[in-house]
Amino acid sequence: MDFNPGLKIGETIDNKRLCEIFKCSTQGGMRRSLKTNTLVLVSNHVKSIYDDRWIGERFHYTGMGTIGDQSRSSGQNRTLDQSGTNGVNVHLFEVDRKGEYIYQGPVRLADNPYQEEQPDEEGNNRKVWVFPLELVSGNRVPVSKSEFTVAQQSRERKAKRLDAAELAKRAKAARPKAGQRSVVSVEYERDPHVAAYAKLRANGRCQLCLNPAPFHNKAGEPYLETHHLEWLAKGGEDTPANTVALCPNCHRRMHVLDDPADIEKLRVILNGESHT
Repeated sequence: MDFNPGLKIGETIDNKRLCEIFKCSTQGGMRRSLKTNTLVLVSNHVKSIYDDRWIGERFHYTGMGTIGDQSRSSGQNRTLDQSGTNGVNVHLFEVDRKGEYIYQGPVRLADNPYQEEQPDEEGNNRKVWVFPLELVSGNRVPVSKSEFTVAQQSRERKAKRLDAAELAKRAKAARPKAGQRSVVSVEYERDPHVAAYAKLRANGRCQLCLNPAPFHNKAGEPYLETHHLEWLAKGGEDTPANTVALCPNCHRRMHVLDDPADIEKLRVILNGESHT
């Protein structure tokens, strides 16, 4: 009989509740529970060394074993490998933000496991087993853009901490085909009149570096991008008093640094223009 955890697809829970529901261990990426006859798979995109990824509608999950080559026939790799015939229910969770476990639902093997090279816990390349999985429901839960960004930034920070030799080794061993994640983002309907007015007011020059637009678009117009000094996502208003026109380089600078000195400089420029 299939185990029903009573969770909705896409529901987020913490590790304590996960363990209470499935009667499984509090640690590890593959958690076998004899009490519920389940195998819980946890793919932690924040801190795991494994290269789990979605490709199309299949989730390619790396087996257990942190040092050296992995074995397909030992531990929970064997449980997952035989899950089509051993009666064990397999459930997948993904972690994109520390402490938050997103329930993706029951999964099953979609194809034969295969081997590939991935670095182990000590940074040495080794052979791992990868299990192609598909959702029983067929409905993949997208993550929010902020969750995806947090997970990606965490991985990038870990990469930057590696020395040059180790970083080069891992970069050369990277898969040529990128993984895929379905991401949901919130888009703001910006008033086109405010944007057009900000560009008209800038008169072809970036309002931060004061240089001419770096190029013209196909219509022959100076290319500038509009930016809200107080971001819309943080409650900023879509008004001329909060909107400037910037070259692409300065626009990126504002999103990366959001430097108070730059903001103050732009506010002075806007205030000056409002009095002319």
